[in-house]
Amino acid sequence: MHRKPNAAQNIYMLGIRKTFGKLFATIAVAACGVCALSGSASAKEYDLYLGGFPAGFMLDTATVEVVGIFEVMTESGLKSPAKDAGMRTGDIIVGINGKEVTSSEDVTEMLSGLKRAEIRVLRGEEEMTLDLIPVRDMTSGKTRAGVLVRDSLSGVGTVTYIDRAAGKFGSLGHPVTDAEGNITRINGGTLYKCVIYDVKRGVRGTPGELKGAFENSREIGSIAINAGSGVFGSLSENCDLSGLTPIEKGSISEVTPGKAVIYSTVGANHTECYDISIVKVDKYNRENKNYVIKVNDPDLIAVTGGIVQGMSGSPIVQNGKLVGAVTHVFINDPTRGYGISIDNMLDTY
Repeated sequence: MHRKPNAAQNIYMLGIRKTFGKLFATIAVAACGVCALSGSASAKEYDLYLGGFPAGFMLDTATVEVVGIFEVMTESGLKSPAKDAGMRTGDIIVGINGKEVTSSEDVTEMLSGLKRAEIRVLRGEEEMTLDLIPVRDMTSGKTRAGVLVRDSLSGVGTVTYIDRAAGKFGSLGHPVTDAEGNITRINGGTLYKCVIYDVKRGVRGTPGELKGAFENSREIGSIAINAGSGVFGSLSENCDLSGLTPIEKGSISEVTPGKAVIYSTVGANHTECYDISIVKVDKYNRENKNYVIKVNDPDLIAVTGGIVQGMSGSPIVQNGKLVGAVTHVFINDPTRGYGISIDNMLDTY
């Protein structure tokens, strides 16, 4: 069954929207209960504070990526200049007619009114030049290349921990990636509060999803790193941390198969803990699959079906210590998934 955290740890940082590719997403209990935290020490003895609350992520990518190619209606019928030039989804546009491209606006402005353009793109590790001939769109009267590009990404995940002394946070437990699974390069970004308004329940073969909206006026941090072990950054000076609960770090060497809990926000916009089992421990995995976990909590299963998109980063606690975060769900069984060790996350940032 789920239990609310103690009053000091009631976190009302809310959120949701589009999710990132992977799923953003115990204990051997003493008599005090499975969800009890190791609380004998004061906050001054801890650098780490428990997360479990969702946040909105806005990532400024370091590249301009082709995310779609479409046809344009011309006087002579439908044409696709980008496709004809050999452009593909996933290409990174780095230059047009010898000028560097750094934003989506650059692409729009540089192609405006051109009859021909040399487009320099990166495709994997290979750089190539494509000859693109824009066409006139009969609908708008404007010159079109038939390409959709983006220079930012947004989504929702869960904050795993706060390093209060350093003013830093760690989240997701896995990287934000492109369509081919490559880690997206970023030029920073912003972390927002957000509000969960719905849950799409996961079922076998179809992952579920937390849905919500950013509170764009409420920045809580800046994003610095998108790495294999998660998304990391610094907290805003005005971020209210008064309600957070200190927690001790548990090394993966201390983790054993058995009872544990995760902290997550899947309804009512407050953080609760849910019973899980750590099924398997892989101490040597340096990526984000140190644990195989199984959700046992009937209340969480009733709402989400298990692990859903948006839960990535949900803290895993065993024996009152923070030992990792939820990272993936098994498509064929939404009650099962992977988790990363807290060691791997803290080693990154």
